[in-house]
Amino acid sequence: MTTIRGAAAITGAASGIGRALAIELAQRGCDLALADRDEAGLKEVAAEIGQGRKVSVHRVDVGEASEIARFASEAIAAHPALSIIVNNAGVALLGQFDEIDQAQMEWLFNINFWGVVHGTRAFLPHLKTKGEAHIVNVSSIFGIIAPPGQSAYAAAKFAVRGFSESLRHELAVAKSPVRLSVVHPGGVSTSIVRNSRTGVGVTDNERRSQSIERFDNAAKTTPKAAALRIIKGIEGNEPRILIGNDARFMDLLQRFRPGTYWAPLQRRLEKMAQGK
Repeated sequence: MTTIRGAAAITGAASGIGRALAIELAQRGCDLALADRDEAGLKEVAAEIGQGRKVSVHRVDVGEASEIARFASEAIAAHPALSIIVNNAGVALLGQFDEIDQAQMEWLFNINFWGVVHGTRAFLPHLKTKGEAHIVNVSSIFGIIAPPGQSAYAAAKFAVRGFSESLRHELAVAKSPVRLSVVHPGGVSTSIVRNSRTGVGVTDNERRSQSIERFDNAAKTTPKAAALRIIKGIEGNEPRILIGNDARFMDLLQRFRPGTYWAPLQRRLEKMAQGK
């Protein structure tokens, strides 16, 4: 078991799962170093947490390795007892592979994959000095299954999964005090799709609104529920944390039908998108 204590650093903390996780960890006695590009959102989270915990806010673009390094340095200086890092920040991109250009794909990878790698690298030396520490890397159910229209996102989230699993095995072999969990949320009611960028080749303006509507209908898990599940996973040293009944279903389906899961899954997703 891992004890929730000391301080935690969270990227993407101004909204969604990151915000909910910050609030829940604070209620369990954690001080916090919160990072996001949205400074106003960070200040709102800090105000909601109140004076009971020490909270530092840091404007960080996780797509820039130098900014993550600065965040780690500032966070550790402000919170020497820091023992948890949650690499949560992420973005989405609407479009088929031939509708997104290379620059857009690299933009997404810089945040969704390299942001996780750089965040892990920046905090790991400090975490190794603690008697007990935990890395939480947020992938996605799209790091387990890969729908059409998600080539960039799924590739990055599969990469997070592979990186995290390999590093977890390295830490275990080294008998490191650092544990690592990789998180695979299903549909969580956040603004990630609403805030997504659109591929340069997408000319149908209706697709964006349809994508948002489908996601809103299918995303049944609240950010708070996702945060509570992550905390349970940290406390239990779970190597993989699935969030939501939809994520558990998709995981099981791809295990039984690894090469042919898409046809039955598409039918299920269409029903979910219709609220059935």
